[in-house]
Amino acid sequence: MTQLAIANEDVATLETAPTHYVEGHGIRFAYRRLGPAIGTPLIFLQHFSGNIDAWDPAVLNALASDRPVIAFDNAGVGHSTGQTPDNIAAMARDAVAFINVLGLSEVDLLGFSLGGCVAQQIAAEHGRLVRKLILVGTAPKGGEEHLLAVLQEAFSQTGAPDPRLPLFFTKSSASRSSGLAFLKRTQVRKNDRDIDNGSAVTDPQAKALITWCATPDPDHAILRAIRQPTLVVSGSHDTMLPANNAYAMSRELSNAQLVLYPDSGHGALFQHHEIFVSHVRTFLDAPPSVA
Repeated sequence: MTQLAIANEDVATLETAPTHYVEGHGIRFAYRRLGPAIGTPLIFLQHFSGNIDAWDPAVLNALASDRPVIAFDNAGVGHSTGQTPDNIAAMARDAVAFINVLGLSEVDLLGFSLGGCVAQQIAAEHGRLVRKLILVGTAPKGGEEHLLAVLQEAFSQTGAPDPRLPLFFTKSSASRSSGLAFLKRTQVRKNDRDIDNGSAVTDPQAKALITWCATPDPDHAILRAIRQPTLVVSGSHDTMLPANNAYAMSRELSNAQLVLYPDSGHGALFQHHEIFVSHVRTFLDAPPSVA
């Protein structure tokens, strides 16, 4: 296990934890740390356009009950300095620089959407750094994406209280109700909230995600380089990065489990947050031989 060389903040939540800063690789990274000081840290890698406060407190707080959890802004995002790269490889290098400057020798990674692409790159290149990998609502290199079309459709729904409602959830009453509850949870924090950097972040991130999926990888070189136990998660009705990506990844990865949540879109981990946390905890706690 890896011990974090910073004070224990096990009573902090995503809504109350202070935002810390650490410098490395020419970047001043913003991050929040939850949970106990000892254990293998679980690093969260965020979705397109998202920052620390776009994470669901119900997910991070629950997982932090028995392990260190770290959410951070990669280069150029939120309160982190630097320029947001327009490619996955550079995003992965910046994320590894953040992990290294914290002095962590072994971590677990949870990558959501764009963050899942970054997580794949890191796991493939840094086998000793990553213990276990969780890929949620994401795609392999050369996978299927409908980012721009889905964004256009979501932003055309002017009656939605937040574009994440149509982006992350289905049109069913149950999914929509879960979506409204998710949005409410993300707005609980009022002080020291993260910031939206607009097109300075979204333009290069969109290019990175679209290029990742448009680049053929017929030999599945990235996936086959990942030897770590991996949990692959998708919503059954994900319109942005469809669930067939999850099936394709689970088939090519050497040690993967696949979970598909019903009546859920891109934000399946937020809609089904209780069972998602249970699945993640079981996966992370399992001995490597049976993971």
